[in-house]
Amino acid sequence: MSDNYLLHKRILVVDDEQALLDMICSILQAYGFQNTTTAKSVREALMEAEKCPPELAILDVMLPDGNGFDLMTQLKKKGDYPVLFLTARGEDEDKFRGFGLGADDYMVKPFLPKELLFRIMAILRRCYKDENPLVQLQNSQIDFARAEVIKSGRLIPLTAKEHRLLWALYRNAGCIVTIDALCEAVWGDNPFGYENSLMAHIRRIREKIEQNPSQPVSLVTIKGLGYKLNVEGR
Repeated sequence: MSDNYLLHKRILVVDDEQALLDMICSILQAYGFQNTTTAKSVREALMEAEKCPPELAILDVMLPDGNGFDLMTQLKKKGDYPVLFLTARGEDEDKFRGFGLGADDYMVKPFLPKELLFRIMAILRRCYKDENPLVQLQNSQIDFARAEVIKSGRLIPLTAKEHRLLWALYRNAGCIVTIDALCEAVWGDNPFGYENSLMAHIRRIREKIEQNPSQPVSLVTIKGLGYKLNVEGR
């Protein structure tokens, strides 16, 4: 199974040193990760997680308004996603505390970029094994492996472009995906001029997944920004 789908996972990096945040983002971007956000404090991290829950959190222990251990506890209350500690605190007691709270890994600064990537990929492979999930919407299911929608006992095939659109929306379920990002997901690096085609594909997708396409509840429009896919249980 290809690891490419893991490169779309949302990663939140929390550290109070801007230079380190920039370096980690550069490492992730160079490897192919496409959805990384940063925060420099507990407060900022909680705000980012509230806006769009991450699928992996990389946390420093020492933060200006608290510590990474307490932050992890607060984040875990909102979503059970994996956590990697990346910190200068290398004492055994700190490691034991981190793992005792449920951390998936613990790295001590300074670190090798390649080791960081290896550890991130190991966590993501372990936690997100299913590349083609059966996704439950309010009135239908999406079977990505078979490129089908299941609604009222019927199997409705998806076209290749519909599948790519839904996959881009599902990767960011519950979050806004911009029009430009959706056009790029389907039509590549030069997505300009495809807005009308995108709207046509969105209409056809709604006919397949919604009970009432004119009043969508699963694939909703965020006026002036883009679209959002609401997935049951997320």
